[in-house]
Amino acid sequence: MAIPHAASGQLIDVQPLAGKLSEGRTVALFKSEELEVMRLIVPAGKTVPSHQVKGEITVQCLEGEISFTANGQTQPMKAGQLLWLAGGVPHGLTAVQDASLLVTLHLRK
Repeated sequence: MAIPHAASGQLIDVQPLAGKLSEGRTVALFKSEELEVMRLIVPAGKTVPSHQVKGEITVQCLEGEISFTANGQTQPMKAGQLLWLAGGVPHGLTAVQDASLLVTLHLRK
């Protein structure tokens, strides 16, 4: 069964889950031909191994804290912070605390 995505113009709630992160799940909010936005839930201690994507990405920490690695540098990322990466840059992360991230991917063909 396909996961329903938001329709053009539809409001999407991305407010913090406020203590309910353990009940949250990663979900693609919408996907078009050139753009995908997902809410990524990462429990404390979980690592997303280094990988790369063709298109540019943004990562916004909505709540919690992660350790983000890109360009050979690891830096802490907390709620309210956003980063942008060029396409093809290897990156990965580890959740320091339970975290909720808003990830935007430009889907290069």
